[in-house]
Amino acid sequence: MPHETARKVFEIEAEAIRALGDRLDDGFARAVEGLYACTGRVVVTGMGKSGIVGQKLSATLASTGTPSHFLHPADAIHGDLGRIVKGDAVVSISNSGDTAEIVALLPSLKRLGSFVVAMTGNPTSALATTADVHLDVSIREEACPLGLAPTASTAAAMAMGDALAMALIERRGFTMEDFAILHPGGRLGKKLLRVEDVMRTGERAPRVSPETPMKDVLFEMTRKRLGMTTVQDAAGRLLGVLSDGDLRRQMERHGYGLLDRTAGASMTPEPVTIGRRELATEALDVMETRKITSLVVVDAAGLVEGVVHLHDLWKTEMI
Repeated sequence: MPHETARKVFEIEAEAIRALGDRLDDGFARAVEGLYACTGRVVVTGMGKSGIVGQKLSATLASTGTPSHFLHPADAIHGDLGRIVKGDAVVSISNSGDTAEIVALLPSLKRLGSFVVAMTGNPTSALATTADVHLDVSIREEACPLGLAPTASTAAAMAMGDALAMALIERRGFTMEDFAILHPGGRLGKKLLRVEDVMRTGERAPRVSPETPMKDVLFEMTRKRLGMTTVQDAAGRLLGVLSDGDLRRQMERHGYGLLDRTAGASMTPEPVTIGRRELATEALDVMETRKITSLVVVDAAGLVEGVVHLHDLWKTEMI
């Protein structure tokens, strides 16, 4: 039955990945240190399915702070070897470890002085014994019913590549801020936007003083189109806010006498605020929890730095 085949595939591939942990030795740490010390780029190479795994590893490295590109070994031995220069490190992936196109590259890599990490399923192969570090990704069996199609072997190589990339993240001290810089587009980048990336500052942020007459408060709120305004002292410290909801409640209480009041007499003191370095998703959570549409951004001293509005988050397509 198809679902029984699927379960068997899952079991075989999961076991292949679990077994990697039992074979880890100091070679893995040396591989991480060698790639970390690389002053050029990490060039990843592999043929066939191993090449596809290599492309994924190279992309993961490049997106997490380790400059990298993929080089097809067949292209390399036919003129593209110039893509590897002194200072580069090389990760070569081959299940057999004796792939002719990769083995043919080894003398040139040695002449260049490249630090070579091999990922193979054969510790006695030409690639494994020539490389500076060998990472054993051997498996007990493929998940293919015929025992032919690379399945468990590619899963193991993929997992080892991910382990290398994640260890390098920790070694480099790669942060969420670094990740956001490398992922400005797409949902990943949007989830890592900071409040400072979307807030309104300067003249775009509504501001009145506590002495401002209500008619001028209304003008400021209408002009800035946020449905609210901050109330600040002369130094720029936040004293309170006035929102459309506040005005409706004040109108119910004071009627047209509201126009004779000042911002300071009508504001809501000690409003909810947020810091500029907080994630924009945190601002969204606060707005949804408090059922408000704007947040004032203040620094540690209470000075107003800007305002973030729900519409600003909509524009980022974050929500």
